[in-house]
Amino acid sequence: MPSQPIIIRPFAGAADTTTLSQVWLDACLIAHSFIGEQRLIEQRSLIEDQYLPHSETWVATIEGAPVGFISLLDSFVGGLFVAPQMQGRGIGRRLIDHAMALRGELELDVYVLNAAAMRFYRRIGFQEVSRRVVDDEGMPFENARLRLAGAAA
Repeated sequence: MPSQPIIIRPFAGAADTTTLSQVWLDACLIAHSFIGEQRLIEQRSLIEDQYLPHSETWVATIEGAPVGFISLLDSFVGGLFVAPQMQGRGIGRRLIDHAMALRGELELDVYVLNAAAMRFYRRIGFQEVSRRVVDDEGMPFENARLRLAGAAA
């Protein structure tokens, strides 16, 4: 069966919020299970009320249905999430490529315990530039700062 094309479009505000926060939650329950389900469920409202409306978000769709997104704060990737059932199909890579085309370089923080994400980012060329032992909320979950630089002119 041929694969369906991945279309990347701008975030559509309220029309996308619930779907994207569900993509976020589903992906986090797997990738960030060490944080705890209750804490992730509580954070969902922050994703809907603060995170998505205040970042530049690009949505990956297949046949019109959102399957992932990347949120940018200038050249910082605030988040990259793909629905678990759609992972491994090149969606995350397409979103990174789109953001690189817009910004020319990217930085992000990733939980070190999220081994799959660490492998993904390293595989596509991100380099570790620093680490910190706590996350943004001061919890004891080590984060790595990664950078992907564009081609030299």
